[in-house]
This record gives sequence, structure tokens and C-alpha cells, in this order.
Amino acid sequence: MFYTGTGKNLRVVTIFIAWQIVIGLLSYFEVFKENPLLFPVAIIATTLLSILGFKMVSIKNLNTNYLLGIHIVRIPVELCLYQLFLKGQIPEIMTFTGWNFDILIGLSAVVILIYQSVKNKNLAKSYFLFWNVIGLLFLSVIVIIAILSSPLPIQQFAFYQPNVALFQFPYCFLPICIVPIVFISHFLLIKHLKQF
Repeated sequence: MFYTGTGKNLRVVTIFIAWQIVIGLLSYFEVFKENPLLFPVAIIATTLLSILGFKMVSIKNLNTNYLLGIHIVRIPVELCLYQLFLKGQIPEIMTFTGWNFDILIGLSAVVILIYQSVKNKNLAKSYFLFWNVIGLLFLSVIVIIAILSSPLPIQQFAFYQPNVALFQFPYCFLPICIVPIVFISHFLLIKHLKQF
């Protein structure tokens, strides 16, 4: 969906796939689990690659329905996070029973896609812009909570049950793959709104 949504930009997708292979191998061999301080370095590198990827995408070639559809992934992600909480791998504040409202964006993406399909027209620009801003806000909140709940020197939350799952394979792909793709999708949709 990301490939099609970005106008079939092979360069961006190739960069992401290559980076996921690197992170996946490091996580699989428990490098992050043994050296948690390396994970923030991976997050910083992911952020820089995301900015690069965003700049490489042409607004003219975007498929906005696919970019919108990407956000449906937030539903299974939130269900996955809840299961990780039940297994003691992340704190409750990272789930929809805590301070994570991200599942609402995934559900609303389904509603918007159905509306656009039935009405055969796009949602009003002002509403769609508002939706994207709220989506970015919700995602930013959970990212901050996840970082501050991790067993790092900056930990502020969940000392009783810290966020350790994201250091492990395959859950490392949540912050390194899914989160940046969702962020980029939001920013591309906003940029598209400003262009047309």
C-alpha cells in the first residue's frame, strides 16, 4: 500500500526494505535487548531516513486512497499492543485501555474510505486536514509514551512494567517500520491537500 500510495516510488520502498532487514537482523540476534541504548540510535536513523523518503516522493503521483488505507493498520497494531500488555511486555498506558487513542484513527480511516466510496467524492478538505492533524497528534503521543516507558536513562513511566517488547523481534518493526510509514502517509496527505 505504501508503494502504491507514494506513486510506486521504488527508491523509497527499497530504502525502507533495506533498513528493515538491518533492524530485523539486529533485533533477531538480540542486539537491542542486550544493548538498549542502541535502540534510540536506530530511532534517530529511522527518522532521518523517513525525512529523506518524504522528500523523494512526488506529490503529483500520490494515490491518496492508498495512503489513507495505510492507517487501517493501526487497528491490528493496537490489538497487538494490548496482547503485549497482557503478556507483561509493555505497560497499559501504551494500549487503548490506557493513554493510546490511535485505534480511533484506524477505525475512522475505514469510515472515511467507505464514505468516499459510497459518495464517490473526497471528504471536505478542512475535515480531512483536521483528521490528519489529530492522527499525527495521537501517534506522537504514543511514540513519546513508548520512549519514556522504555528501560532507558530517560524513562519516566511504567517502572513496574516497562516497554521491553519493542527491542525484540518482530515487534521492533512497530517503531522502525509501521510508525514512520504512518507518519509519512499523514504528511504526504497534508502536503497533497495544500497543493490541490
